[in-house]
Amino acid sequence: MVTIEKFKALALSFPETTEQPHFENTSFRVGKKIFATLNEKEKKACLKLSEINQNVFSSFDKTIIYPVPNKWGKQGWTFVHLNKVRSEMLKDALSTAFCEIAPKRLSKQLSSEIQ
Repeated sequence: MVTIEKFKALALSFPETTEQPHFENTSFRVGKKIFATLNEKEKKACLKLSEINQNVFSSFDKTIIYPVPNKWGKQGWTFVHLNKVRSEMLKDALSTAFCEIAPKRLSKQLSSEIQ
């Protein structure tokens, strides 16, 4: 289980990430691009993954991590239930989403910090 506060702290730990409103949700961006959104009321995040990474993370447990059920899901947008996901799984998925959207220099910086 991951709290709202922990999700926000984790999302904001990535280089040059900002938190901004996005309709009724909160978005986490690098530059002007969104890599994650947070619906606090439903305790659910939405991450931007590649189709391959979406399949990998969804294969773990489709009740925890699964594609958004519409055209957005086909573009890689993936729901994560915060009250069900393990912290390490979320960290991996969020890192993957960040690297998907971030400029190459930031993705490389994050990769070198992780190793």
